[in-house]
Amino acid sequence: MDRLQAMKTFVTVVDTGGFTPAARKLDVSLSVVSRVITELETHLGVRLLTRTTRLVRPTATGATYYENCRRILAEIEEAELATTGAHAAPRGKLSITASVLFGRRFVTPIVVEYLRRYPEVDAECLLIDRNVNFVEEGIDVGVRIGPLPSSSLQAIPVGRVRRVVCAAPDYLARFGTPATPDDLAHHTVIQTTGISTLPEWRFMRDGETAPTRLTPRLATSTNDSAIGAAVAGFGLAAVLSYQIADEVRDGKLRIVLDNFEQPPLPIHVIHREGRHAMHKVRAFIDLAVDTLRGTASLNP
Repeated sequence: MDRLQAMKTFVTVVDTGGFTPAARKLDVSLSVVSRVITELETHLGVRLLTRTTRLVRPTATGATYYENCRRILAEIEEAELATTGAHAAPRGKLSITASVLFGRRFVTPIVVEYLRRYPEVDAECLLIDRNVNFVEEGIDVGVRIGPLPSSSLQAIPVGRVRRVVCAAPDYLARFGTPATPDDLAHHTVIQTTGISTLPEWRFMRDGETAPTRLTPRLATSTNDSAIGAAVAGFGLAAVLSYQIADEVRDGKLRIVLDNFEQPPLPIHVIHREGRHAMHKVRAFIDLAVDTLRGTASLNP
């Protein structure tokens, strides 16, 4: 058994989520992929993959082995690039994830600049308002807002944002500015259901986080539409501070109830490579960290 080829095959199966797509990507037959994985599991004496009718996923042991294989294969590629003198030119495919609005406003411009600098790299952006599984979805780098769960991912802090309540100046002129969260009962509320399906916003009261129940006049699935309704003067919306930085600067929205805000949420660039990150990953991380740390709306 060729161990290096077996590692490549195993990593490809995990990255693509199945034997058939792995075979297509490797340009070999399905039987070859199946045989290599069987031989690898027999050689190691453990089950690496859990097979279902819909998807192939790594076992707990397989996930650890997968990360080790990726590191080893990355080190081999780095050694080859250094030997051939191509070390300074990242190449290959890079996969990045972020939330939809943050990705559109901040990550996509970074990706475009990165691709301009490194023409031998292709990129794929997964912009979605949920935390993705890096292993299952083949992600190299991500940007996440909020506390991070304990994991093997490496995290680099790049900023912080606040959860804020905002409204248009003309709305506040017509209906008054709420002085406490309890005043929201007498105001028109716009709720983003993508964040929480519960009709409540959370505020700090006497040093503790407490919910305030709401009766929304408008419920919408995206922050973009909630912000649009707030700018139109319809009511109050709760969003993240970066999402309305331009509107606040231009006087289209005002932040209210700031004395009751929860602590700021951290922003991290996360990746799974550790200090052995491939050159294409390191180059993107360096650019993303420098750019995000230099963005005023993310570092108030």
